[in-house]
Amino acid sequence: MFLSFRQHVPEIGSSSPTTRKRMKRYHIMLFPTRVHIITWNVGSATPPDDITSLLGLNVGDGNTDMYIIGLQEVNSMINKRLKDVLFTDQWSEVCMERLSPFGYVLVTSQRMQGLLLMVFAKYFHLPFLRGVQTETTRTGLGGYWGNKGGVSARMSVFGHTICFLNCHLPAHMENSEQRMEDFECILQQQQFEGQAATGVLDHDVVFWFGDLNFRIDDLDMQVVKSAIDNNKFPMLWEKDQLNMAKDSETVLEGFQEGPLKFAPTYKFDVGTNTYDTSGKKRKPAWTDRILWHLRATAPAGAALSAGKRGSISGLTSGTKVTQHCYRSHMEYTVSDHKPVSSIFTLQFPYKVDIPLVVLIVEDEWNSTADAIAKFKLAPNYSRSSWDWIGLYKVGFKHQKDYVGYVWAKQEEADFHRQEHQVTFTEEELPKGSGDFILGYYSNNMSTIVGVTEPFQIQLPTSGLDISSSDSSDFSSEDDSTIVLMKMRSRSPSPCKNKHRKNHSDSHTHPRSQSRSRSGSPAQATVAGLNVTGASLSGPSAAAENESTGCAAEGSSSLVSPPGKKDKNTEDSGV
Repeated sequence: MFLSFRQHVPEIGSSSPTTRKRMKRYHIMLFPTRVHIITWNVGSATPPDDITSLLGLNVGDGNTDMYIIGLQEVNSMINKRLKDVLFTDQWSEVCMERLSPFGYVLVTSQRMQGLLLMVFAKYFHLPFLRGVQTETTRTGLGGYWGNKGGVSARMSVFGHTICFLNCHLPAHMENSEQRMEDFECILQQQQFEGQAATGVLDHDVVFWFGDLNFRIDDLDMQVVKSAIDNNKFPMLWEKDQLNMAKDSETVLEGFQEGPLKFAPTYKFDVGTNTYDTSGKKRKPAWTDRILWHLRATAPAGAALSAGKRGSISGLTSGTKVTQHCYRSHMEYTVSDHKPVSSIFTLQFPYKVDIPLVVLIVEDEWNSTADAIAKFKLAPNYSRSSWDWIGLYKVGFKHQKDYVGYVWAKQEEADFHRQEHQVTFTEEELPKGSGDFILGYYSNNMSTIVGVTEPFQIQLPTSGLDISSSDSSDFSSEDDSTIVLMKMRSRSPSPCKNKHRKNHSDSHTHPRSQSRSRSGSPAQATVAGLNVTGASLSGPSAAAENESTGCAAEGSSSLVSPPGKKDKNTEDSGV
C-alpha cells in the first residue's frame, strides 16, 4: 500500500511549489508494501565503509517502503557497550546515515547484548505505523544470558499487524533440537500488551530471520564443498537441518522460505571468500535465514498458494506475501558470515485509513509570521497535553531529530474546535533556507501520527541560530539495565518524565508551547544499577519533577525522548 500523495512528494532537496495554502490529505491506494529484510552475523566487526549494495540503494527503484535490519554478534564487550549507550552505536549510525537521505526514518530499534533489530520506513508512512512495541527473550545459559535469544518489533501497518523477529539460536551441529526448543521458548515468552495480536504468531504476517545456526547433516566436508563448487545446492537442501525440521516440528508449521540458490553463508575466513581453513574446519552451512509466516484464517489445508515453493503465498483473507529475491552478499568480508537479504511485497485487502492528525501548513515560510501550523484531529484520536509538533529537515534520521518543536497546546475551549493552531517562535526556526516537514508526535502512542508534505523555509539569515539535534543524541539502552543518555545543552527533548497516572491529559499544559534554550542540563541520577541522564529545560524540566520513570529495557530513545516512559506503558521500542 502506498499513499496517494507519494506520487508527487518532492525529491530530497527539491523546491516546494509556488506558495498556496493547502491541506495535506492522505488516502490509501491498494498497492503492495515493499519490505527489504537483511540479516547478518557481524562477528563483532565494525561496519564496512559502504553498505550501499547491501541496502540495494545502487540498483533500487525507490519503491522500498520499509527496511528491516537484524544483526547478531554486534560488539558487546563492556567498554564498547558503555560507549554505545552514551552515543549512537556504530551500526545504527551507519544505517541511518545511509538511509536518511532517501527519506527513511528509524521507526524503532531494539538491542539485547549482541542482537540488534532496526526498523526503517519512509517518513510519509509514519502516521500509519501504529502500536509499535518491542520485546526481548534471552535463552543463553538457561535464559539468564542474552548472547542467544530473540528480539522483536511489532506494529500495525495500514491496519494490518506485522511482527519482525530477529533470532540468534544455539550453535554446533549436534544442537538442532536445542535450537527448536529455544525458538519455541521465544514464541511462548514474547507477548505484547494492549493489542489484538498478543503473541508473535497472532500477527497477520511474521518475518523470522537471523543466525538460526542450522547445519548440514550427514554429508562430510568434501562432499559439501564439491556440491558448492559445482552449484549443486539441491543435494544440500535435503540435508539442511531446518528443511528437515519443517516436516516434523509443529512449531514450524506455516513458516515458508524461498529456495536457497546461494552458497552457504557460514563459515568464512575473515577478510576472504574462503571457507574455514582453521584447525576446526567447520562445515559450510546456511546458518543465516529469512522465513515468513501468515496467520491462519481458514481451516487447515485451505490456504491458497501459487507459483514456486516459497515464492508466493496467500490466505483466503486476501493477504499475500511475494518474495522477489533471496540472496547473499559475498562482497562483504568483515565477518565469518555473509549477510543475507530478501525483498518482499505485502498485499493486504483494501483497507481505508487516514491519519489521526491532519496538519495544514503554508507551502513556504518567508518570515516568522508565516510559521503557523494548523491541525485537525480525527474523532477517535486520544489527545494528550504533552503532544507536540516537530519541525524536521527533509532527510531527518529519527523522530527525535527535530530542528524545533512546539507543544500542541490544549486549552479548555479546544474541546469544541474542529481546527487548532500553533505558532513557531523565531528561536525554533532554522537559519537560512531549506525543505522541511512538520510531524505531530502523540505522547500516548509514542509515535508520529501526522506529517505534512515537504515545504520550504526561506528566512532572513541575520540573528537566527539553528540548533538541530543529531543522531548521536540517542542511546541504545544497555541490556544489563544501564541507561545513559548523552546530555544536551541546546536541544532538550519535548517529552517528559512522568507516570500518566500522576497527570491528567485534560489539563492545560503548564508551560509555554515553545521550548526554552536557556535551561541548563539536568545532572545524571543514579539508582542502583539504573543510570538515567537527560538534558531538560522549559516544559521538560517541569515534567521531570513528576516521575522517576525510565525507558523500556534494551530499547533506544528515538521515538520516546529521554525519561518519558516507564516499563508498564506501551512503548514503541525506541
